[in-house]
Amino acid sequence: MTSPLVAPAAEEAPIVIAVENVSKRFIIHQDKSIKDRLLHPNRTRKHAEDFWALRDLSINIDAGNTIGLIGPNGSGKSTLLKVIGGILAPTSGRVLHRGRIAALLELGAGFHQDLTGRENVYLNASILGVSKEETDARFDEIVEFSGIEKFIDTQVKFYSSGMYVRLAFSVAVHCNPDILLVDEVLAVGDEPFQNKCLNKIREFQEEGRTIIMVTHNLSQVTDFCTRALVLGQGNVIYDGAPDDAVAILREGFRTIEEASVVRERLERERAREEEAANRHALGKITDIRTMPSRTPMHPGDDLEVEVDLEVARDFERWNLGISLTNGLKQMVLMTTTSRANPNYEPINAGQHTIRFALPGLILPRGEYTVSAAFFDETHFEVHRLDDAGAFLAETDDRSAGMQYTPAAVTVS
Repeated sequence: MTSPLVAPAAEEAPIVIAVENVSKRFIIHQDKSIKDRLLHPNRTRKHAEDFWALRDLSINIDAGNTIGLIGPNGSGKSTLLKVIGGILAPTSGRVLHRGRIAALLELGAGFHQDLTGRENVYLNASILGVSKEETDARFDEIVEFSGIEKFIDTQVKFYSSGMYVRLAFSVAVHCNPDILLVDEVLAVGDEPFQNKCLNKIREFQEEGRTIIMVTHNLSQVTDFCTRALVLGQGNVIYDGAPDDAVAILREGFRTIEEASVVRERLERERAREEEAANRHALGKITDIRTMPSRTPMHPGDDLEVEVDLEVARDFERWNLGISLTNGLKQMVLMTTTSRANPNYEPINAGQHTIRFALPGLILPRGEYTVSAAFFDETHFEVHRLDDAGAFLAETDDRSAGMQYTPAAVTVS
């Protein structure tokens, strides 16, 4: 059942599709024989089984959104799309929509095998609610987009599957729909035509049209959709961000309970990531400077390292560490404010410079870099700046390795 919806407040996007407590039941007969059905009608009814493709499903879809319906096979995606498109009537509940719907759900749906492509354009357009005058005005554009001009007056029963999709999609997108329903059929076309279709979908998005697509191509969900629904056993398992929906589906689930566990874990991980992002915003290392007592450094020279730090709040307890790394990416020295001075003072919000004095360094010849990391009172790494400072060390060849010494040898 469909009827116009009442527009909500002006500042909000209007709801163009409302699915209210929709269930859809199919009856599966265990016996296939017509003879059995005629001779044993009671047994036929006895062995019939109910299959619920959708169970008390409710969703609202706002104008201008691109919705991805994903889920394992048999989860109810295509059934939901057909119910929204009015092709299937729900067993219970109702679907309300506003605006013209164009549905591209099955290969060749709305086409008559014995009619030509030209005749099927007018037939399919009339099914979508387009008048003959409108179709006349758009006919050349429809044929040009489909790319099958040479075969437009050929019966469609001689068309390949790709030609079916080309013509059907072209009719659907040129009937000026407010809502476009697409069910996996784009996977049939060749790559250039798929890209052409996806570009058309992007145009629809820019124009503020509503698109609902069923696809097993999860990259299309993350690239195109503004919202995604994961279906399982006729229920909505997840409704939200496309990236999260794809992650839940890729985890795999056999029951709604398993899917709920996956969803809760992903939500906890996202909450931790958001908390970490908030904490990362509390401080930032802006620069690291090295000041050797002479350049290049020689064994026994002093090194001073200055770290510029900007913090967004006061820190009663904090820690900042530096590390020296050689050209082989090996750490040759590390120290922190807490190691060097356990009684260091709290710092207030603002900009600070932390100075480390490293006297009497004995380093082998090579280039060295300095990294720094800032930690809060819980030892959480707020910010890190790697390889920002650099200096050179010079020695002779009397020893090699991580440590230099002026080695001497005597023979007796």
